[in-house]
Parts: sequence; C-alpha cells; structure tokens
Amino acid sequence: MGGVKRVIKKGLGEMGFNAGGGAINWFPGHMAAATRAIRERLKVADLVVEVRDARIPLSSANQDLLPLLSSKRHILALNKKDLANTNIMHKWIHYFDSCKQDCISINAHSKSSVKKLLELVEFKLKEVISREPTLLVMVVGVPNVGKSALINSIHQIASQFPVNQKMKRATVGPLPGVTQDISGYKIAHHPSIYVLDTPGVLVPSISDIETGLKLALAGSVKDSVVGEERIVIYLLAVLNTRGTPLHWNHLNKRRLEGIRFDSEEKHEYKIKDLRPQRRKLPNNSNMIYVEDLVTEVQCALYLTLSEFTGNVEDEGDLEVLIEHQFEALQKAFKIPHVASQARLMISKKFLTLFRAGKLGTFILDDVPDVSSIS
Repeated sequence: MGGVKRVIKKGLGEMGFNAGGGAINWFPGHMAAATRAIRERLKVADLVVEVRDARIPLSSANQDLLPLLSSKRHILALNKKDLANTNIMHKWIHYFDSCKQDCISINAHSKSSVKKLLELVEFKLKEVISREPTLLVMVVGVPNVGKSALINSIHQIASQFPVNQKMKRATVGPLPGVTQDISGYKIAHHPSIYVLDTPGVLVPSISDIETGLKLALAGSVKDSVVGEERIVIYLLAVLNTRGTPLHWNHLNKRRLEGIRFDSEEKHEYKIKDLRPQRRKLPNNSNMIYVEDLVTEVQCALYLTLSEFTGNVEDEGDLEVLIEHQFEALQKAFKIPHVASQARLMISKKFLTLFRAGKLGTFILDDVPDVSSIS
C-alpha cells in the first residue's frame, strides 16, 4: 500500500497528532486528568475489560495503558463486530490467542454477545470470587469504541447479577469523549462486583499519521479536528488500493442499470438520520432511498476505478483517481456544482454511510504475521 502512504504524506501534509499543538491539537485537556485517574484506579482493579474497535484492533489500543494492563487480568473486547469483516475477524482472534491474550469479538448492543463477554469475565474472576468480598472490573478504551454502550447492556442483563437499587445508565452518544468522569456501577452482591466506566482517552502523541487517520475514521478523534476531507481522501485511497469497489459490481449487478431516484419526496430524508442517536426509525420510503443512494455511491466508485487506467500504487495516479471519485460522488449525492463547500458536504455524507456500515464491513488494520510471535 505504498501509494496510500505517499498520498497521506503529500496530500494530507505532515499532520501532527500531538498534545503540544503541532499542526493539529487533538488532545483535550480533560484527557490528561482522566488518564491520571484511570492509572490510579487500575492499581486496584481485579480485572480490566479493554474495549477496542473491531475495525482497527491495533490502532485503537491505548499504547500508554498497555504496560499497566500486562500485569492485570485482562480481557480484550473487540466491539462493533457487526461493522467488521467476519473472515478477517477470525484471523485477528487467532492472532491475539497466539499472543496469549484473552480476546472476544462483541456487539455491545446485542445482549447475547454481551452475555458471552460476562461469562468470560466470570471465568477470569473465578479464582478470586471465593476469597474477595469486593471485586472491581474496569472498562477502558479510546473514545467512541462503545464502552458506555457496553455498560448499558450489562445493566440490562441485570438478571444475571440482580441488584435491588436502580441503575443509572451511562451516557451514549455518537461523538468521542461523551463520558468525562469515572463512574461506578454495582452489578452483583456476594461478592460485591463493581464495574467502572471510564472516559475514553488517547495517547498524548501518535507518531504514525496513518494510525491517527484510522482513529479519526472510526470516530475516536472528532472530524472537525482532522478535517472530513482529509479522512475521506485516506478512506478512498485505502478502498482503491485494496480494489474494494470492484467487488461492488457483483453486489449491485441486478441494479446497476436501474437506480431509483425518481421520487422527489424521497429526498426529504436526510443522510444525517443514519447517525447514531435517539430518533424514530426511518419508514420504508426512506429506507428505499438510502438503499438506492448506497447503490449510487457504490456504482460511482466502481465505475471510476474500473475505468481507471493508471496505477493505484503511484501517488500521482491515485490522486487523479480520487479527484475523479469526488466528482462522481458529488453527482451521486446530488450536490450542486456551485456549492461553496461541496467537498465538505460530500465528505460528511460519505463518512456517514461508511460508519453506518452501509458500504460493507471492513477491517483497516492488517493482521500481523503470527509466525513472528515467539
């Protein structure tokens, strides 16, 4: 993927993912205080559930906390497995197993999935449950990996750990950094088991630009900090070098010639309604519109890549291709050519489709070679 790395450096510039400001100051002040608080709590935790984004199993790790986790009972929960490629996910589970790391892929919104995680937690605590009157389980991770959603699901499975008092739900939102305090929730008696929900924290400095862009793409860094267009350029570069749009020809074969964008009333539905938030589910007409829009977007990228005669590993050729794809996406999203912020509008809409899983399932991190593990 040499073309991707060169486009990142040339097209995105030498972005500085660092706390000191640099080109991009993305490390909020509250994260420093939260990191110190988490470090102190980790000292007394009996077990740590580290939540990562299944689409970026390595990039979503907080490298500063890993040395502390190595001495703890530690479960790695790869959340949002519904958005990750299943076949590659199996390879990642095998990789972590080879590293002697307990790992499970989950969907924090699925009770059956969370129950499997709780079974693993219970198994890991089995040796201390009989002798400790109080146990502390910490949930840690970078922003927007689904820690609070996981906590809420644990509350909903209260029948396994019945508690008389009413539980306060953790705040769940689509923006990174919603949880800014460490909150404790009692989930069991005899012994007393507490779960600590912690704010998402990143490392003060990310030396690798691509890792920073993956975190931004997954929503762990606010879009406005990095820039939506920068994130989409990176995403398109990855999709093109992997040849992903070429697979969409098969998926849309029956519909390539029949995109249904005839009804004007369908355009009353806004793509922002796909973003995770509490609102009514779209009706059938809106869902048809979204399906057609997804097909239109997939076809636009398929056609531009299939007709491309250059080399995606060449940075110049890749830049030309991405420029053509922005033009094709502008037509697909029906954004007027005179729009002053057309590229920003395109980027926001494309990111919304990607993050909602409408463009398929992906894992952006490459699986390390298991044979290199001693």
